[in-house]
Amino acid sequence: METLEELRTYVKSQLQDDTTGHDFAHIERVVSLAETIAKQTDGVNEKIVITAAYLHDVIDDKLVDDVDTQKASVQTKLKSLAYTDAEIDAVMDIITHMSYSANLVHQYALSIDGQIVQDADRLDAIGAIGVARAMYFGGHFGDAIYDPTQTPRQNMNKSEYRKHTTVINHFYEKLFKLPNLMNTSAAKEIATKRQKFMQEFVNEFIDEWRGIH
Repeated sequence: METLEELRTYVKSQLQDDTTGHDFAHIERVVSLAETIAKQTDGVNEKIVITAAYLHDVIDDKLVDDVDTQKASVQTKLKSLAYTDAEIDAVMDIITHMSYSANLVHQYALSIDGQIVQDADRLDAIGAIGVARAMYFGGHFGDAIYDPTQTPRQNMNKSEYRKHTTVINHFYEKLFKLPNLMNTSAAKEIATKRQKFMQEFVNEFIDEWRGIH
């Protein structure tokens, strides 16, 4: 579909140089996961799901300096691709409210389309890919891999959450929590397997750190 190809090109131009684990390869994995979940979920608008999956990191305040300008850019791009005002509003509602940090204090009620994109994004943060991305993200920002004197933080707001800690703490502060936050049954099933691998990795890491084996 020509519209989809234009959208892909736009998103790739925005994120192709990312070195935090939020690059275009991440986007394509999220799109693929969203498509998989959508096929197993009723009442889905696939156009909205795929569009939001492609755009979900373009306005992320971790990655861009001026979020309002980026939002305006996205809306302008969607208008140029003949999306209706209602479709643009639906996409913007999803990508503005789906992030983990945006839901730390109050859970935002996403549409079923938004729930699917949120699940897909969170699935790409766990499992083997999640382990690799956590290390990559931490390395980008110069975070320590592990410090047993730093205990994982709890009950954070967004500003507290955004203060960096160790990579291993990030598993306890976010990644281990994600499987229980999945919205759809399809995502929950995928998350179960990924959670197991991730937990085994962290257990092994800490054992080796301690010199147990």
